[in-house]
Amino acid sequence: MPGTLTTLRQGGWSDRTFASRALPSYAGRRMTAGTETDPASELADLIRAARRCLVFTGAGISTASGIPDFRGPNGVWKTRQPVYYQSFMASGSARSEYWEFKLEGYPVFRDARPGRVHQAMVELERAGRLCALVTQNVDGLHQAAGTSRELIVELHGTNREVECTGCKQREPVARCMQEFESTRIPPLCLTCGAIMKPAVVMFGEALQPDDLTRAFDAAASADLVVALGSSLVVTPAADVPLTAARRGVPYVIVNQGETAHDAVATLRIDADVADVFPRAVETALRG
Repeated sequence: MPGTLTTLRQGGWSDRTFASRALPSYAGRRMTAGTETDPASELADLIRAARRCLVFTGAGISTASGIPDFRGPNGVWKTRQPVYYQSFMASGSARSEYWEFKLEGYPVFRDARPGRVHQAMVELERAGRLCALVTQNVDGLHQAAGTSRELIVELHGTNREVECTGCKQREPVARCMQEFESTRIPPLCLTCGAIMKPAVVMFGEALQPDDLTRAFDAAASADLVVALGSSLVVTPAADVPLTAARRGVPYVIVNQGETAHDAVATLRIDADVADVFPRAVETALRG
């Protein structure tokens, strides 16, 4: 049964990740930018030793590309309340509210370009070290940077497409955005006439079982997991890296500010991910 998008540390697929052995005894080491030991060098050593690296990404890797985060000090949810999937399907006013929200952010997503972290992921794949890139992001910047689609798992969907709630047909987002901007009427499917929605997983909506399976399978076989730019509070997505941590696989978290997994990380780096991860990848692959 697929999990639903939630901020609660329960339910969904999380039972699957807590069934294995105790967390490794070396968990909890913390570093910050500016310490005597370079955090990027420490991460580079772990990347150099790995052959199947799972990278888990959140909104913090895309802020340099102009994409706002959702839970940071200036995040989207500080000023907006999310529209739940059930309300979207039942209420015309809720649909209009949601499309207004999406239209407001559309130029930012449309014009955003990949940053240094996205490019570093491409280099990691080219070196044959990346087994999967599991992302909470809906901006499509990993694909735009050149990471192979076969390695990317977009657990929360994408803003670059829309989907029909009836026949499930997808199309690029431009037609629906242009139509809503001119009419302020939520768009319908051109094939079957059903309600169209952005191809993202809304609050209260089930994640795709196949995507969850791919993500958890990758975590079960990875020999290093690195979480970048995520507060790790939204489940079941945030349970993915814990699958590897429960196996004793090194677990690195790079994020500015606290995360829900800080106490279980092998290495916790409190710094701007754009300052750490690209340097770590370059150093690891050079050596």
